[in-house]
Amino acid sequence: MAKGTEMFKERKRWVFFGIPWTFTVYHISDEFVTIDKGFFTKTEDDCYMYKIKDVKLESTLGERMFKLGTVICYTGDTTHPELRLSHIKHAKQVKDYILTQSESERLKHRTINTMDIGDGGIQMDVELDN
Repeated sequence: MAKGTEMFKERKRWVFFGIPWTFTVYHISDEFVTIDKGFFTKTEDDCYMYKIKDVKLESTLGERMFKLGTVICYTGDTTHPELRLSHIKHAKQVKDYILTQSESERLKHRTINTMDIGDGGIQMDVELDN
């Protein structure tokens, strides 16, 4: 499980009635987002919070009916350039927390994200050392 103080633990749910009948659990801490999935074959995948560049919240009509949402994190992570926390409760609070905590972690790690401004499509993260 993720190191640091765990702020949220959400389970992926069925959209129908929001029943937590899946084997996917999302752990969101101050340093990591961890996805645990599987029953027979367990997979644990981590993404550093400072690698998250942007966050989006999507809620379909079915999700809104059962107070669920999907948080999409756009990252600089190799395994998950687009990290989806699907059909979770408290999606708005999770999105807001990830957005503010990822910025805080970037400042803590002294990492900046350069933007593509039409110079050939190059986008990169840079860690500053003194």
